[in-house]
Order: sequence, then structure tokens, then C-alpha cells
Amino acid sequence: MTNDRRLRPVDLARLAGVSAQQIRNYEDAGVLPPAARTPSGYRVFGEVHRGALLAYRALMRGYGPVTAAGIMRTLHAGDVPGALALVDAAHAALHEERVSLRAASEALELLALEPPAPLPRSGGLRIGEVAVLLGVRTSALRVWEGAGLLTPGRERGTGYRIYEPADVRDARLVHTLRRSHYLFDQIRPVLEGLRREGGSAALRAAVAARGAALTARTRIMIEGAGALHAYLDACPDGLTAAGTTAGSTADAPGPSAR
Repeated sequence: MTNDRRLRPVDLARLAGVSAQQIRNYEDAGVLPPAARTPSGYRVFGEVHRGALLAYRALMRGYGPVTAAGIMRTLHAGDVPGALALVDAAHAALHEERVSLRAASEALELLALEPPAPLPRSGGLRIGEVAVLLGVRTSALRVWEGAGLLTPGRERGTGYRIYEPADVRDARLVHTLRRSHYLFDQIRPVLEGLRREGGSAALRAAVAARGAALTARTRIMIEGAGALHAYLDACPDGLTAAGTTAGSTADAPGPSAR
């Protein structure tokens, strides 16, 4: 990629729909390679910076701003393998989410379709017993109850929480969904649907929505990786520097481009 075309910060800003100051911030953060400077200190960008900006913005949509910035910063430090390792790590994390979702879907379908299992003894279980049964802390059960996900009854006289079979089923569902990174607001309609209809329609909808979101993100990440490949292919030798000086004082852009 040649760097003959001279671009001001405002030119790149218009391309990305950000402010000129944000372009300067990108350079300072290593998201863009170092810009050339006029003798008076004005930044002069070129096509290499345009390519870096387009790659970063494409990466950001799928990988998030932190990971995208890390990829570009590592790239411009001259560590191409390290940058690609960050790409690999992001895809591996997405794969783990997909595996976890598939496992949760299978487990939840079985759990939701089964009637509440009988408890080890009659009269319900206390919170400590449920915590041991699920392998969680009692504090987690209290947090879930505070969020309105669990509604155990209370023992007359002592006021101790008593978990009936349906309450234990709900706690098992919450535990499974939380391990799959569902938010409380995403879990609540699943539980409400089970309690209201005794079926798993809401659960299926929640899992399907998460699966659709992962598929959409995968497509966006592939698009970002494609933009990164185009950037690497266009300027394999121009990633760490775009020059240190350019032009003369007479050629300096206006104050907004410094």
C-alpha cells in the first residue's frame, strides 16, 4: 500500500464518522501506525492509515473495541504473530460460548420437560441443603432470590426458607443458565414461562435468540478478519511506521490537522 496520498485527521475522521481528535487518539494508542510529521509538527496521514482505520473499525464491530485495539496495537508494534494470536483467542472464546450454549440447551430441555424431582425427604429443603445439592454457595441462592428468580416459601415459626420440588427445579435452571452467561433479565422469562405454562417454549426461545446472536457475531467477526487480512496484504512492510517528516512548513495543513 503506497502512502503518497496525504490525508489530514479530518479526512480520516469523515471516513469513519468520528472526530478528528479521535483519529489523533487512535494514533497515540497505536491503533494507527505513526503518522508522518511536517517540520512544524503537523500530522500527515496516508493510505496506510486509511487502511488501518478501516481494519480497526471492521474489527471493532465483531471483536469489541478493547480486543480490536489490542490487535492493531500489537500489529503496529511489529508483532504480526501476536496480533493473529489475539484473533485466534477471540474466535476460540466464541466457540466456547457456542459449545456452552449447546450443552445448556440439551440440559435445559431435559430439565424443563421433566416433572420436579422428588426431594430426599418430605417437607422441603432448607437453603444449605439446596446449595449442597447444586454445588453453589448459599449466597448465590440469596442473590437469585433477591433478583426475583427464586421464590421459596418460609417455614412457619422459624422463618427459614423452604424449597419445594419446583423451587429446586428453578434453582437448577438458574444455575445452569448462569454458567452459560445468561443475564438475570434473560433468565426471568424462561422461569416465568415454565411456571405459567409448565412447558419449555420460553426456554427454547431464549436459547434460540442466543444462538442467533452468536451466529450474527460470527459473521461480523469474519468480516473484520477479512478487513484485517486486506490491510496486512496491502502493506506488509509498512505497519510500524509511516515516516517521521513530510513536506515543509509551507505545506503544513491547518491547525485542526495538527
